[in-house]
Amino acid sequence: MLKNIKIWFVVLVVSSLLGFGIVYFLPKGENENKIYKTNIKLRDHLDHSAFFNEKFKSPQDVTKRCLECHEDAATDLMKTTHWSWNGNTYKKSEADKPIYVGKKNIINNFCISIVGNWAGCTSCHAGYGWKDDNFDFNKKENVDCLVCHDWSGTYAKGTAGMPKDDVDLLKVAKSVGYPKRDNCGTCHYYGGGGLGVKHGDLDNSLNNPSEDIDVHMGKHNLQCIDCHKTTKHDVSGNAYSVSSTPENGVSCTDCHKGTVHKDERINTHLSSVACQTCHIPTYAKKYPTKMEWYWSKAGDETKKDDVHKYLKKKGEFLYEENIQPEYRWFNMNAKHYILGDKIENTKDVLYINTPLGNIADTTAKIWPFKIHRGDQIYDEEYKYLIVPVTYGEGGYWNEFNWDKAARLGSELTKMPYSGKYGFIKTQMHWPLSHMVSKKEDVLKCESCHGDNSVLKWKELGYEGDPMKFGSRKKSVK
Repeated sequence: MLKNIKIWFVVLVVSSLLGFGIVYFLPKGENENKIYKTNIKLRDHLDHSAFFNEKFKSPQDVTKRCLECHEDAATDLMKTTHWSWNGNTYKKSEADKPIYVGKKNIINNFCISIVGNWAGCTSCHAGYGWKDDNFDFNKKENVDCLVCHDWSGTYAKGTAGMPKDDVDLLKVAKSVGYPKRDNCGTCHYYGGGGLGVKHGDLDNSLNNPSEDIDVHMGKHNLQCIDCHKTTKHDVSGNAYSVSSTPENGVSCTDCHKGTVHKDERINTHLSSVACQTCHIPTYAKKYPTKMEWYWSKAGDETKKDDVHKYLKKKGEFLYEENIQPEYRWFNMNAKHYILGDKIENTKDVLYINTPLGNIADTTAKIWPFKIHRGDQIYDEEYKYLIVPVTYGEGGYWNEFNWDKAARLGSELTKMPYSGKYGFIKTQMHWPLSHMVSKKEDVLKCESCHGDNSVLKWKELGYEGDPMKFGSRKKSVK
């Protein structure tokens, strides 16, 4: 009898650990307790299927039902960037007043801007009905709970963020749970109008990846929210396409603390080299990502549409896969082109977002980047970027008339348009943090130090390979 009790006690303890306990992962070693132990807990999940029985007339009705129990959920979400599309504050110079930057008001060199294109862009907004600049951001019932919490795999958003017509709202509501990778990926995998277009290190290969694609998600089964900690619906982490500071950011050292390598020679690199530089030797590992986009080539009826090479309404593209990053100094702050900024030299490449830092900046480290190159429309007289209307009535995608698209955009942005437009080359920098390789595949010493170095030392400000010329301190005059 006593023996049986002991057996059941062991079973109960093991079951509890599996269901609610602490998960430990990563290699064991002498620093195991200090470095590799993390407190990622398997989550409880409440089956909601019994709470919903009648079909919903609208998605807003679903939200109202959610708020009967989760009273503060909408209010909390409405304070976050996922709702406002405004991020942290940014100052052009010390003399300028800070302004909020985010998807709502930043220009990019993909689809350019959401201004005038709301109904198309906001298919990825965590809300319902943002079809123009009159959207009411204070209506709680317009918060979309389902896009982040659907477990049915059937939920899909369409124009102005409304669910597509064939979505069974009752089925989705019954399925809800905590956000999984595919919930986050519903928008983040497809930014820019297609799979893997923008980020390069985010696409649906991460839904169920092998450890070759991402060791955290593949081998250790981490969800996005394990790293992107969330408090009152405010998800940590930021994208430097729309963020200018590391405020509310995510870092490798949030989990990997202390002396993270046994080899002290490697640890000495950590003040100058970001973790991602060695641990993400390639990106776009399974599916290609867009590397170039030339709007100036759009509108050519003689070219055949090919989603990876050319589309009449968007122009010419270059996609690549399994790409070696480009490397830049980065101190976790960025400079952005803001609507109305004058272009000093239209013959030069215009940087839409610029990672700040250099070899003399002790807060900066060498980071891996995807750099997206292309061209986009600008005003030849006023010398600033134009926000053209592309989506909907009168938009370029319907009439293929750049002048009309520019005039419509000018009316919405209140920015004068001279009637003279051209195209300027632009670049965007996308720092990489996903698709972390397993330890066997990370950069080796000879990857950086040797004749075939992945790092362009002189471009980074060194006299040459630090193995021969010394550390960054010796290169700084």
